[in-house]
Amino acid sequence: MPFAQINLIEGRTEEQKRAVIEKVSQALVEAVGAPIESVRVQIIEVPSTNWGIAGVSAKDRGR
Repeated sequence: MPFAQINLIEGRTEEQKRAVIEKVSQALVEAVGAPIESVRVQIIEVPSTNWGIAGVSAKDRGR
């Protein structure tokens, strides 16, 4: 059972998250030949204050 964990800075729409789940699932089906029913995708949303880029929070970088 392939499992993909995706970490994103919070703020994506439900539609965007659905698209991520669909496309990541399809990529795993194509890459490893797993049946779509066995693929699992988890999206973890992280506040921009808890995401660092080059020593600065994503929020402070305007993201």
